[in-house]
Amino acid sequence: MPKTANLFRLLNEFIILLLGALLILLAVDRGVSLPSRPSAMLALGVLLMYWGVRAWLQRQDREGGAVVLRSGSLVLVGILVLAIPLMPLRYADVLLALAGGVLVTRGLLGGILSMREPGANLPR
Repeated sequence: MPKTANLFRLLNEFIILLLGALLILLAVDRGVSLPSRPSAMLALGVLLMYWGVRAWLQRQDREGGAVVLRSGSLVLVGILVLAIPLMPLRYADVLLALAGGVLVTRGLLGGILSMREPGANLPR
């Protein structure tokens, strides 16, 4: 039987995957425009980068690659979100799609890593 913590991590990665798919869908639909106050997007980008660096600094040695994947993806998405209001508007869809792609990749790889952790007890 899988442990509760591993099932929670798997559910978390699935939610991240869905969030990334939503960002890609928004970018493809071209429903992206800059908010009237781009300072909110700048704050979100800085917050995501801070969250990723903080997660990397507090990593646990037994999780290794999974923590690097999670924290690195947060920093990368933070950089992409931070770049949206700083770049010309024509690049907003591309940056949003890239951020979504990073989150989808993180969801897939994070799910695989959570299934392969030693405490998962799932068939391989």
